[in-house]
Amino acid sequence: MALTAIEIYKYLPKTNCKDCGFPTCLAFAMKLAQKGAELSACKHVSEEAKSALEAASRPPIRLVTIGKDGRKVEVGNEVAMFRHEKTFYHQPGLLLRVKDSAAPDKVAQEMAAVASYKVERVGMQLSWNGLAIQNDGGDKAAFLAAVKLAQAHPELALVLMSDDPDTMAAALGDPAVAGRLPLIYAATEANWQKMAALAKQHKCPLAVRAGGLDALATLTEQVAAAGIEDIVVDPGARDFGDSLNALTQIRRLALKKSFRPLGYPVITFPGEKASSQEEEVLLATQHIARYAGVIVLDHFSPAMAYPLLTERLNIYTDPQKPLQMQAGVYPFGKPDPASPLLVTTNFSLTYFSVSSEIESSGFPTWLMVVDTEGQSVLTSWASGKFDAEKISKAAKNFKVEEKIGHRSLVIPGAVAVLRGELEGEFPEWKIMVGPREAVGIGPFLKQNWAR
Repeated sequence: MALTAIEIYKYLPKTNCKDCGFPTCLAFAMKLAQKGAELSACKHVSEEAKSALEAASRPPIRLVTIGKDGRKVEVGNEVAMFRHEKTFYHQPGLLLRVKDSAAPDKVAQEMAAVASYKVERVGMQLSWNGLAIQNDGGDKAAFLAAVKLAQAHPELALVLMSDDPDTMAAALGDPAVAGRLPLIYAATEANWQKMAALAKQHKCPLAVRAGGLDALATLTEQVAAAGIEDIVVDPGARDFGDSLNALTQIRRLALKKSFRPLGYPVITFPGEKASSQEEEVLLATQHIARYAGVIVLDHFSPAMAYPLLTERLNIYTDPQKPLQMQAGVYPFGKPDPASPLLVTTNFSLTYFSVSSEIESSGFPTWLMVVDTEGQSVLTSWASGKFDAEKISKAAKNFKVEEKIGHRSLVIPGAVAVLRGELEGEFPEWKIMVGPREAVGIGPFLKQNWAR
């Protein structure tokens, strides 16, 4: 039976040392009760408390880390079936599979394309996470050569794919490879003892593959009994219907039934059953939403990478906390003291709508972004988070008077009612009412601001 936060708290040291990353022992206990943390984070808990709490506090889905630093993948430790219930925490890793049977030049080119691809969205740098290198032809030398090519991109997470333990051991024999904590793929009914030994020796996570959930659960129990904790599961389902059913059942059994043998992140391969690249992308979007931890694709291009990154960002954004920009004063172009000063809120969509129009206008401009807790202009004004006092305080905190030589401030036209209040807060300033929509910023600046 699950313990309450108070029941867990009784077993904790109650020192509030913060070594676990939480401000108090009670806060840590609450997180344990929500299955959002692991007891191992507390370094001062007694052995008696460990035996009493470990089973009760263990997250229903194990948190597994693939890679170190860079673009490492952290998956698992989820506590909700549906995003609107709470939120999803650890977004799935997106990796490109490269096969060692391909020409080395092509392999190197594909690896470089993944490593170099970055795109900015709502102020965030998005990228794919890594590479899955498959021993496609069964040639150990070719596999080792492909793995060596990946050494040119040490920031990328790695999945090493071979069912041959000897080939896998040869790849992991290079300390530079094993030190990157790659995911070993895969332990099967035929080889799991040797694969588990390799994972234990090199402290790497291990993927377990079996056809059907019953066989998969039996195999994960055997691997776990061999001392492997960091496990990723592959139920063998590949098409739309089968993968949706399998991944949903795994998540439900882990969260609702606390079924430990399937309480692990899932790895998927949407390209294996797809009839086209477009179908592969569609299946990958399903896996992002329901409920993959590692998604290995067979194709890569900016045209397919961007929508997958965008969907992942949207799904793994806390629905109770809108995407927001850091408050501050942002320069566009090369503004000088004579350049206009505009103000807006820190809701990301608002900011990027405004900033794109400023950039399109060609006017060097200062944009002051006020912290409105991620709310849009009208919403924040209605809730009292975007008013004359907040704007005045932001202007003082950001020292805008040191950046501009004039005393003019342009406010969004949708909150023109703030003009009178702002004139009271800025008695020596000229408060200008800008356009209601961002698209009108360019014409407004041309009409009201001399270059």
